[in-house]
Amino acid sequence: MTALRLIAAVAGTALTGAVFALAWWIVTLGPAPRGEGLAYSAQVVDREGRLLRPYATPEGRWRMRAAVEDVDPRFLRMLIAYEDRRFFSHRGVDPLALMRATYLFVAHGKIVSGGSTLTMQVARLLEPRTERSMLAKLRQMVRAIELDATLSKDEILSLYLGLAPYGGNLEGVRAASFAYFGKEPRRLSLHEAALLVALPQSPEARRPDRAPDMARQARDRVLERIARDADIPADEIALARLEPVPQARRPMPHLAPHAADQAMAAAPSQSVHRLTLDLHLQTNLERLARERAQAMGPDISIAIVAVDHASGEIRARVASADYFDERRAGQVDMTQALRSPGSSLKPFIYGLGFEDGLVHPETLIEDRPLRYGNYAPENFDLTFQGTVTVRKALQLSLNVPVIALLDKVGASRLTARLAQAGAPLVLPKGEVPGLAMGLGGVGITLTDLTMLYSGLARLGTTLPLAERAEAAALARPPRRLLDPPAAWYVGNVLIGTPPPDNAARNRIAFKTGTSYGYRDAWAVGFDGARTIGVWVGRPDNAPVPGLTGRSAAAPMLFDAFARGGDMIAALPAAPKGAIFAAHGKLPLPLQRYRPDRLVGDSTEPALRILYPPNGARIELGETGGKREPVALKITGGVAPLTVLVNGVPLAGRGAERTVFFDPGGPGFVQLTVMDAKGTADSVIVRLQ
Repeated sequence: MTALRLIAAVAGTALTGAVFALAWWIVTLGPAPRGEGLAYSAQVVDREGRLLRPYATPEGRWRMRAAVEDVDPRFLRMLIAYEDRRFFSHRGVDPLALMRATYLFVAHGKIVSGGSTLTMQVARLLEPRTERSMLAKLRQMVRAIELDATLSKDEILSLYLGLAPYGGNLEGVRAASFAYFGKEPRRLSLHEAALLVALPQSPEARRPDRAPDMARQARDRVLERIARDADIPADEIALARLEPVPQARRPMPHLAPHAADQAMAAAPSQSVHRLTLDLHLQTNLERLARERAQAMGPDISIAIVAVDHASGEIRARVASADYFDERRAGQVDMTQALRSPGSSLKPFIYGLGFEDGLVHPETLIEDRPLRYGNYAPENFDLTFQGTVTVRKALQLSLNVPVIALLDKVGASRLTARLAQAGAPLVLPKGEVPGLAMGLGGVGITLTDLTMLYSGLARLGTTLPLAERAEAAALARPPRRLLDPPAAWYVGNVLIGTPPPDNAARNRIAFKTGTSYGYRDAWAVGFDGARTIGVWVGRPDNAPVPGLTGRSAAAPMLFDAFARGGDMIAALPAAPKGAIFAAHGKLPLPLQRYRPDRLVGDSTEPALRILYPPNGARIELGETGGKREPVALKITGGVAPLTVLVNGVPLAGRGAERTVFFDPGGPGFVQLTVMDAKGTADSVIVRLQ
């Protein structure tokens, strides 16, 4: 008895010491890691939270967070049935699974089943160990019990879904689903879900892109097991076994790359960047741009912007035809590039004319030769239409009438009004606003031009465009573009513009533009809900013979509306103050608009400033220490003449055709001459 008592005492002491040692070891482990410090892939998502583009972690891994609701419920049932049938009932460690694993090890002399629960696997992923030992396994069990005590089952599953290894640099079910199937895990089919259940057990040996046969065998074992445990019909299992496994990885989503890069640059530490874009519209318009650019040639790029009127949010932005195409300069953002707008600013000139009461859509206007100093505008086809309505002049994009109207409303006023609306025009260095602006002699971005057209759809006010959700949530007061009746007149005219071949009429209000030398082709249009702008050209600003807005950009504009998937929304109703009348019923001043500079409109020669020409630079001279006067030469017109220098008349010059004025010093000077009939000519020169 004494010996037995001694043995029992020694055993008890050893057991007590072992318990205290284990307890002390557990205490020294510290709290269980829960993944707070893990780096996940930054994500750029659309307005609904759908993935546009992920970015690899600093270590080059694709690791995306995934919650239980992000995956197909059937995948979860299969995962639990295959990996951990008692997941929802045990407390992190499954004693029955451990007993089974021990028995199989003794019976077969090798590890047949590991006995690890999903919680233990999460513990290993959160605190990875290279050694495989009983101590390491014990550590996993301790950590699993801690995790189960502090986290819900859904939180543990979410950690597994975000961290499980899938081979190479893929971690988590979302990264694997995109890499192997090009879709979110909530849309997995049966055979796809079975493969993703099987891979984490041996991710490198079963990689489909390197060992497709091993991957297939592992997938089929999962299907065989779940046929018994997951209540899935046998015919579905049989069909799933016939499906091939993917043998290559797909690229990660790469939608809206320019917008995504800019969002990342603006907030590099942010993990999720939400944009106002719509994934489906962005996908469709990127595909449209890529298809059309390939058909047009290897140097052509395309940019498209789609805007929601009510919110001012950008719903799609295609900044180039192909981000990875170096020949097309695909990484250059053409929605922000300054380009010549061609005729696409004409609607705003007419809008100011409507606002000022100079014209109405049914007003008659002359399309006949005019001259402004040395500048004589011509139409694109080098012909003249004679007397036309303003409606027809804008719909046919005639040049002469719009320049006549711009001369009246003022180029500087047009510049100021567009800048007030949020779209500053950029003039060539050293230039001032002039009549050439009406035909595209300025620079503007596609984004700004699209915003201006959305202002027409909003009946005269623009909203600053927003692409990041944070910016869209801020208060953005509207800015004035035109009075409501004037904006409505413009939309009412543009909806009647002849559409491209095979396109429906009277559905989209739109305008095209072609810059000088066939460098830029534009088409911008709107319905009652959305404005879309299209630009086509070469990023290097080289000419493309035959490239016009009508032939290149307008068909793409109509296709963009069609691919939006929504019904065309009606334009807003006419606001208070709009006049509905045929030409003959208009007030007399609105029945006809006649510019002062029509060539051949009088028996008298047209009034012109012969010298100096508009835009000239004149060197100032000195004689005897005194500044020499500058000559002004005039032809045509009906005497007496009035000469103004910067708005101040020169006295006693009524009949002279050559006058001299004191320049007063270097700088810009506006010279204006008016005759007895009120005809005028004006130039701006630089004295230096």
